[in-house]
Amino acid sequence: MTAQITHLPANTTQEELLRCMAEDGAVIIDDVLGSEQLEALEHDLAAFLKKEVYGRDAFTGFRTQRIGALIARSKACGELAMEPRMLDAARTYLAEHCDDVQLHFTSAVAIAPGESAQILHRDRGIWGGYVPRQIEPLFSTIWALTPFTRENGATQVVVGSHRWEKKRQPEPDEIAYAEMSPGSVLCYNGTVLHGGGANTTEHETRVGVFLHYTLSWLRQEENQYLSCPPEHAEHLSQELRALIGYAKGGYVLGFYSDPDDDSAQHESVSPENLFSQHRGDFDVLPTEEQLVSQSTPLS
Repeated sequence: MTAQITHLPANTTQEELLRCMAEDGAVIIDDVLGSEQLEALEHDLAAFLKKEVYGRDAFTGFRTQRIGALIARSKACGELAMEPRMLDAARTYLAEHCDDVQLHFTSAVAIAPGESAQILHRDRGIWGGYVPRQIEPLFSTIWALTPFTRENGATQVVVGSHRWEKKRQPEPDEIAYAEMSPGSVLCYNGTVLHGGGANTTEHETRVGVFLHYTLSWLRQEENQYLSCPPEHAEHLSQELRALIGYAKGGYVLGFYSDPDDDSAQHESVSPENLFSQHRGDFDVLPTEEQLVSQSTPLS
């Protein structure tokens, strides 16, 4: 029997979502977005997807389009990144190893007819294997803008492989396919094996929006400060700016000093000072005891 990804209804509890993530490494939440949200996303992305610029190797796909910088380019994608249920789930799922999460990666991915299956991989590999296995670094989402079917390139997921030893390879019947309707979302972690599926159809292009969250102290895969530089970030809400990294992730983690400020008013301050005087969670001076306890190695 071929492996299956669990589907949960849009009104599922966070507890049930996280239970599936813990057991399987992935879960699909059906029909989360309404027609207006889908139309807004499609409208924002249409001009970029018309350009038909494809990947340049087998991994990125010779028949696959990948559009980044979604926070700067699409108001609808920015709102989607702040979707309360997914953001709360990401924060809860990753809470054991961070004070907060940050937006790690944004991409609209369109798999066109004729594309081959992507090699199965673990997204945590982007950090070169330096993050210990006991630390889960990612809560990732793929939002379906079109139907996802096994024939048109639905994402392959090896359910439960986040608990496998590193070298184990799946049998064909252990590979599930994230078949889902538009407006549904696939949630998965950074340790489960997965990859884009092959598109064997003649006329169907599979389109999804990828929004991944990671620990606030890890380097993001997509450099958000270049993908969404200050002149774009100033138009975002303070909450969304903080999510992409325009905030401190600790008392001195992520500060900046303005090289052009002769008044020395912006020395070692939060990036939010570029836009306002908003005080974040880490702008309050900790005690000496707190600083020492937080910086003392556990072993």
